[in-house]
Amino acid sequence: MRLYLFCLLILVFPAAAHAVIAQQEMRPAIPANADYLIGEPGKPAVLLLHGFLQTRDFSTVSTLARGLQDTGYTVLAPTLSLNIPNRTQSLACEAVHKHSLDDDVAEIGRWVSWLKSHGHRSIVLVGHSFGSLQLLAYLSLKPDAAVKGYIGISLIEAQIGTAVRPALIAQLEGRVLNKQRMLVNQPLSFCRKYPSTPEGLLSYARWDQARLLAALKQSPVSARLIMGDRDSMMEHDWLKALEHVQTPMVIVKGANHFMDGAHEFDLLESTLKFLEDIQPASTR
Repeated sequence: MRLYLFCLLILVFPAAAHAVIAQQEMRPAIPANADYLIGEPGKPAVLLLHGFLQTRDFSTVSTLARGLQDTGYTVLAPTLSLNIPNRTQSLACEAVHKHSLDDDVAEIGRWVSWLKSHGHRSIVLVGHSFGSLQLLAYLSLKPDAAVKGYIGISLIEAQIGTAVRPALIAQLEGRVLNKQRMLVNQPLSFCRKYPSTPEGLLSYARWDQARLLAALKQSPVSARLIMGDRDSMMEHDWLKALEHVQTPMVIVKGANHFMDGAHEFDLLESTLKFLEDIQPASTR
């Protein structure tokens, strides 16, 4: 199996020949795009989401997308707009951030609907890093019945540096209540400085480890995690906390947060094993 996956991943081909660009207007004057890689009928479609402030061209996501298509799966890999029309580049930490988790979740829902409108009735959500969190947030809000499974790769909570989370949330809630629009500059995820609206930052800050674990435990669909034991972005004892939820989890030995290098094969193999367990349905 590993040799077979290696042969797939070393194939060189022009990505444009294997993907259709899909576009939707997410909000007035905010179009967003996705790569639509068409696979075989009868297999679930995969909605594959990138990590924090990244795009669908991020290496972990793009490599996995090509590997999945080469094994027969249809893949839709969107780039979240982050309130930027036709966004094609990663967004800098220091940029003014006017997007929210609610916006992200709404866009995920729009892309699920897009897949359904193109005949796919069995959809598996796969996210990397913060994208895993965003997909869980979507699943916590009555997901479409076509969604049959979820894979979280390098799942992490919304990290806020050394701030005391309850105090930060209370401060942000006060600003929102008083309609204060001044930007807040606060660490978020890997960003040391993240200038954001109070509403936007609040939407992310509320997703701490406890909320993430609860959403995972209450997932309405079959779920699996793929984690690296050399992931330096994880908080202390995060893997142990995930084990207590009893969601099936694959721990890739030696893999970092990005599952790069030789671990690309482990990531693809673990993803394929889960997809094979999903009840096949006619998708075209």
